[in-house]
Amino acid sequence: MQQIYTLLVYAIEIYSFALIAYILMSWFPGARESSFGSFLAKICEPYLEPFRKIIPPLGMIDISPIVAILVLNFATRGLAVLFSMFV
Repeated sequence: MQQIYTLLVYAIEIYSFALIAYILMSWFPGARESSFGSFLAKICEPYLEPFRKIIPPLGMIDISPIVAILVLNFATRGLAVLFSMFV
């Protein structure tokens, strides 16, 4: 059971890093059009889209990715609570 928990936590951490890389790519012109940028767009945009629909941008700043990363952080903590109840 501990191995499943560890695997899930690592997967969430890797996805969080992918989100951060995708967000930082918006600062560099043409970075999202690269093959790596299009790969990150395929895996990050489906998760970010619901947050963008709910949270409007503040001027030129889109804060929805910050909220999305916080939700992933809460999911990790929720997994810890769930797995501590079963162990």
